[in-house]
Amino acid sequence: MYAAYIDELGPPENIRYGRIAHAAPGPTDVLVDVGAVSVNPVDTLVRAGVFRTPMTFPFVIGRDLVGTVVTAGPGAPGFRPGDLVWCNSLGHGGRQGAACERAVVPADRLYPLPPAVDPATAVATVHPAATAYLALFTHGHLRSGETVLVAGGAGNVGSALVLMAAHAGARVVATATPDDADHCRALGADQVLDYRDPQLPRLLRRACPDGVDLHADTSGANDLPAAVDLLAPGGRIVLLAGARSRSELPVGPLYMKNGHITGFVISHASVAELAQAAAMANRFLAGGHLKPRRIEEMPLGAAGEAHRRLEAGEFHGRRIVLRPPGH
Repeated sequence: MYAAYIDELGPPENIRYGRIAHAAPGPTDVLVDVGAVSVNPVDTLVRAGVFRTPMTFPFVIGRDLVGTVVTAGPGAPGFRPGDLVWCNSLGHGGRQGAACERAVVPADRLYPLPPAVDPATAVATVHPAATAYLALFTHGHLRSGETVLVAGGAGNVGSALVLMAAHAGARVVATATPDDADHCRALGADQVLDYRDPQLPRLLRRACPDGVDLHADTSGANDLPAAVDLLAPGGRIVLLAGARSRSELPVGPLYMKNGHITGFVISHASVAELAQAAAMANRFLAGGHLKPRRIEEMPLGAAGEAHRRLEAGEFHGRRIVLRPPGH
């Protein structure tokens, strides 16, 4: 089969495109004909070796796919040939990736695609949506009526955070560029502040006079002194981006506020946590609420170019979707 793969860790130039041996599914696996694959920042971290994970070379890159069931093992009940499905946790923990013509997916990591949902829309949104769900509810313990600060509210994960928090009854304050303010408001943000404004700390304190109950920074800057300063008593900071970021933690102010700080990466989420996030993502997909702002489709053979452009910051506000041959 054709696949985008690497033979060793390194830069985007290491990504090759060509034929490799087809993996054989086991009794609890589902063989999926891949229709679309998304490209995520975490894919570049795995490829570069920044995010270490067990892998066998040649290693097929990519996390997320939407496709059609070809066959299902006897230990994979609930899936039949022809079913439309999606997955967002391949390419990690010894699992080969999604960027290929046919992928082997463990049944407990595969989910049905709601009817009438466009596959490109789905594959472009399921990873950010699941990340947002885990940040808000699994790790952030969000409750209705609380105040949430989403730094980077116009990005892929940020948009999902704003949408889900607003639907959960939270008051959402987002930071973004002025050009993205209307987008954040349409998702449910109560206030949107320019993250480049030199008066931002003062504006945030004015917007959140009682403090922030849940702080989520999608930019990866992770300015912990500023975040702790904004926290309400019992507030939580959830770290969900910034593998290379370093920050000083003001321990005294944090514990005096009875504050909490936790970090997570979706790659380490349990199967049960991923299933809960998938159920929420499917509800939003089925309702038409969860959509990427823009999608740029590229052939699967352009995976190396997609990685290079993503690392260069060329896809602001866009999601990259790779299409295998024939799709």
